[in-house]
Amino acid sequence: MTLLASSFGPDSMAIVDSLGDRTEAIEISGQLLERSGRVKPEYVSSMIAAVEKFGPYIVIAPGIALAHGKPEDGVIQTGLSLLVIREPLVFGHEQNDPVSLVVGLAAKDHDSHIELMGELAEFLGDQSKVNSLLQVTDLSQLRDLLS
Repeated sequence: MTLLASSFGPDSMAIVDSLGDRTEAIEISGQLLERSGRVKPEYVSSMIAAVEKFGPYIVIAPGIALAHGKPEDGVIQTGLSLLVIREPLVFGHEQNDPVSLVVGLAAKDHDSHIELMGELAEFLGDQSKVNSLLQVTDLSQLRDLLS
């Protein structure tokens, strides 16, 4: 199993048809991290606060957001969550809106997730893989694509 595949704990992925706004999307991605045992509840608030303070910098590529907070705000273990949004959502980023994939990141410290981010960047840099993620119909397909 790759580092990327193993970073998604149980209950760390979801597929939704639509959401109200970016805050709801970030909250769900944080709750997925919490359900998978990667973070404490306060980390979700940290994720939302970061975007409220700094804007939509988390939209890292067309259609893709990387939601995260600070390690000291409740990270238990480094890991990822994935939220697929069927109806793309505006996050407020000039070039990369709207967003269909929200990856939640919990990093235990500032260095330990570097290799994981490399694998994630390689995966998300392949447009055919991203398109496949957007076409899945169930969570088992998501897991299969990421492993």
